[in-house]
Amino acid sequence: MKATFYDVKARAKVDAEVTEKVKYDNNRYAFRAKTADGRNLTKFVKKADWDKAKV
Repeated sequence: MKATFYDVKARAKVDAEVTEKVKYDNNRYAFRAKTADGRNLTKFVKKADWDKAKV
């Protein structure tokens, strides 16, 4: 599944393949991905989007 992430270092939005779904302790939901050069990306999403995602 592809998603749009904000790359802080490049200061631009990038499309990346979602590698995992994460649920944080404070009931926040996120997608994790990696850039081409190996840096981590995180995008916080709504629970409905998190539930629909097939990762």
